[in-house]
Amino acid sequence: MVSDPGRDNGRKSANQPWLAIIGLVALVSAYACIGSVTMAQETSAMSAPAVPSVSLKVDSGDTAWVLTSSALVLAMTMPGLALFYGGLVRTKNVLATIMQSVMILSVVSVLWILVGYSLAFGPDKGGVIGGLEWVGLSGVGAEPHPTYGPTIPHQAFVLFQLMFAAIAPALITGAFAERKRFTSVVLFAAIWSLVVYVPLAHWIWGGGWLGKLGALDFAGGAVIHISSGASALVCAIVLGQRRGYGIDYMAPHNLPMTLLGTGFLWFGWFGFNGGSALGANGIAVSAILATHAAAATGAIAWCGVEWAHRGKPTVLGVASGAVSGLATVTPAAGYISPLFAIAIGVVAGMACYAAIVWKGRFGYDDSLDVVGIHGVGGVIGILATGLCASKAVNPGGADGLLFGNPGLFGVQVLVVAVTTIFSMIGTFIILKLVDSMTGLRVSSEEEATGLDLSQHNERAYS
Repeated sequence: MVSDPGRDNGRKSANQPWLAIIGLVALVSAYACIGSVTMAQETSAMSAPAVPSVSLKVDSGDTAWVLTSSALVLAMTMPGLALFYGGLVRTKNVLATIMQSVMILSVVSVLWILVGYSLAFGPDKGGVIGGLEWVGLSGVGAEPHPTYGPTIPHQAFVLFQLMFAAIAPALITGAFAERKRFTSVVLFAAIWSLVVYVPLAHWIWGGGWLGKLGALDFAGGAVIHISSGASALVCAIVLGQRRGYGIDYMAPHNLPMTLLGTGFLWFGWFGFNGGSALGANGIAVSAILATHAAAATGAIAWCGVEWAHRGKPTVLGVASGAVSGLATVTPAAGYISPLFAIAIGVVAGMACYAAIVWKGRFGYDDSLDVVGIHGVGGVIGILATGLCASKAVNPGGADGLLFGNPGLFGVQVLVVAVTTIFSMIGTFIILKLVDSMTGLRVSSEEEATGLDLSQHNERAYS
């Protein structure tokens, strides 16, 4: 199951770029053909899942907030995640790491417009997937949609969800940092976004079966964080450890860069969670306050437990704690009070720190701790939603276990199990497919040289 980093990739290396390009072109061409056929059909019957009649009118304030939130989430991926991950790798891999976030953002954005949005949020097909009625955003315009934002243009919702779709596979890159071929990164992200992310988004947010069961995931604890964390674990195991792992010095090369990325992530997360209210309203305010409270207490809790465990607090620990608090509160942000958000932040900081410390006992090389922060944090957040959610905070949600509704907690446990298993199986299959096309790992010589030079013929620093 574990790839040999020193294997001979001579034959694959020669054909790898062309195979990757052909694969991408074929993929995009297929979607374009589907879109052209679909758009030629009658569009008057296009509709989302049946919903009660509501008043549809564009509100300028709500629209401005959702557009602003979309820009904030964009800043989370580029430059936020790019700088956060870029500072954590060694000098010889910083550009390659940043490049992965930029290219994934670009590729997934195009796929989302062509077919991803339609499959995720289009008219439901048996609770499993959306239809192809909205391929190429045919029939998706400036008019509001009764389910996806009755006070904002439908395309504003498309844009906001596009940013979510882009950051999810970008998070996974931290698990295989410093050792995966650039072409395989792009192919993996493109396929993963359609095969893993899109169905999960539909199941929970697009009228699918988990949503019909009453699952709550305000802004992506399962759809984004559990899915990326579970997939990251599979990637780390399949690709194997980095060359010299546990022997060579692999400390972050630029912690100020990582801290700057943390700032962008924290800043952008206000749009990530607050924007999920789909309007400039009280729920958005509540979600932002919960987000900030969890991030702050996550940073404090991580700092405290690290100080007690290692004897000194670190900048990297504070940054990691803040991100763990942000990731963990995400599914609950729009359903909980500030006091519950503080409690979630404390648990997140301590539990995610413990998960990363224990990583060494299992031997997998999750380079930038995607599993420990996003995977573990996402699980805790989904379960916490089942405990702490309150209709007093959000009448559109549900009461959790602590407010007399044990059924919600049971559904949230199911969400964790389904998301984890589906993501791990899907990721393993995709990795094997991409490996057969391009190879997953760079050669030992390329890894020793660094991905900046071996993959992009550039240096971050002269």
